[in-house]
Amino acid sequence: MELCELAPSYVRAIAPYPPGKPIAELAREMGLAEDEIVKLASNENPLGASPRVLAAIENAFMELARYPDGNGFELKQALAAKHGVALGQIVLGNGSNDVLELAARAWLAPGTSAVYSQHAFAVYPLATRAAGARGIEVPARDYGHDLAAMLAAIDASTRIVFIANPNNPTGTLLAAAELEAFLDKVPSRVLVVLDEAYYEYLPEALRSASEAWLERFPNLLLTRTFSKAYGLAGLRVGYGLAGEDVVGLLNRVRQPFNVNSLAQAAALAALADTAFLDRVLEINAAGLEQLESGLKRLGVDFIPSRGNFLCCRVGNATAMYQNLLKKGVIVRPVGNYGMPEFLRVSVGLESENEQFLRALEQGLEELK
Repeated sequence: MELCELAPSYVRAIAPYPPGKPIAELAREMGLAEDEIVKLASNENPLGASPRVLAAIENAFMELARYPDGNGFELKQALAAKHGVALGQIVLGNGSNDVLELAARAWLAPGTSAVYSQHAFAVYPLATRAAGARGIEVPARDYGHDLAAMLAAIDASTRIVFIANPNNPTGTLLAAAELEAFLDKVPSRVLVVLDEAYYEYLPEALRSASEAWLERFPNLLLTRTFSKAYGLAGLRVGYGLAGEDVVGLLNRVRQPFNVNSLAQAAALAALADTAFLDRVLEINAAGLEQLESGLKRLGVDFIPSRGNFLCCRVGNATAMYQNLLKKGVIVRPVGNYGMPEFLRVSVGLESENEQFLRALEQGLEELK
């Protein structure tokens, strides 16, 4: 028998996560200059990291020969103050993806199941299958979560429910009251993982007071990231907030030193630079409005979004994706999310958004 055939069948059946195409790769493939290409595929922050973050990283360089603080004390201390939780209620991750996978490793196994929505983040089924568990995908409602149907889908084998709010890739948002009512009804033996990777982009009036729910719901795990609004995608740092028992279990399967020294220093500085975050949110709001106006002008339907991206319906999305690549514009096809007619475009700087809209207008004419 071949070596790889000895791996569990549920691992061999997994299709790897498809990342966004890098700028350098497209430049090589198409013979384009890198500075002519815009990447609007991975929901990255077009402003990058704040100057205070860059200074913090530079200061941390001298300690690269040392292992990072495996407990992340200073970062946890800052997060505890921000969210009003105890240090023992925080787990750090190599991006929030890491925390999602820690939850799957800790709670899922063959014979168990996880519930998640159609059109929700691809890591949920990947993490579920990697644990040998059964995924229960619940049909979406208006491209978002149908909480009543998800509640009904929970069975005796269910150990986790994954919810993204706002949802990626569709940008839909569940109201706080809906989520709270859902949490009230979920069996206490089921862990609810509330993925809030795009939380910072929400206007204050639309934000759930999810941290306050932790005291009422011991089966709740919140996940957040520094990859999006804080501009630290390349450093991979995120965190989870939960009761101390849940965090204790996550730490049993967490790799030692899973968040490196530069990432910890950068995240700490990012939390402190509230003025930069305010600027990020201003740019994102203006960019969303620019994209929405441009798509309406072109007669292209889109799903209203509460994140830093939009999903637009372009018909043959594969053909349009390839057409845009030739024009030096990288977006994200979402056929793997069951949305073959849609492309997801991240909010960029004003000039980048305009370059996408021009290229899309040309593509629509060329692909008639």
